[in-house]
Amino acid sequence: MVSVLQNVAIDCADPYELARFWSEVTGCPVHPEDRPGDEETRVMLREGPILHFNKVPEPKAVKNRLHLCLHPDSTRDAEVERLLHRGATLIADLREPDGTGWAVLADPEGNEFCVLRSTADRAAAAHP
Repeated sequence: MVSVLQNVAIDCADPYELARFWSEVTGCPVHPEDRPGDEETRVMLREGPILHFNKVPEPKAVKNRLHLCLHPDSTRDAEVERLLHRGATLIADLREPDGTGWAVLADPEGNEFCVLRSTADRAAAAHP
């Protein structure tokens, strides 16, 4: 027997607004039945689990023990800039001069996530 991962739950104060942010990040839609003010909202990813946003009364207080890692279809640096313009915050810049590394960002409610190197970044590093 095995279990299948259905969704990744993210606690937040405003599920619909945070789902809209992650919808823009992933390019995937907010579930068509979800509305502002809902206690739970979902982003329907193309593959894999659903991003499920749950309203909770308490604010985020400490570092996430589990986080999402993004593999952009553009370059890592372009994606970091795009997400910063969409409301993310840079938490730690772990990008190295040789092109390795990643950037740690936080969504508008402070949930950390990483932006990794893209396929294009890896190819450029392999063929300087």
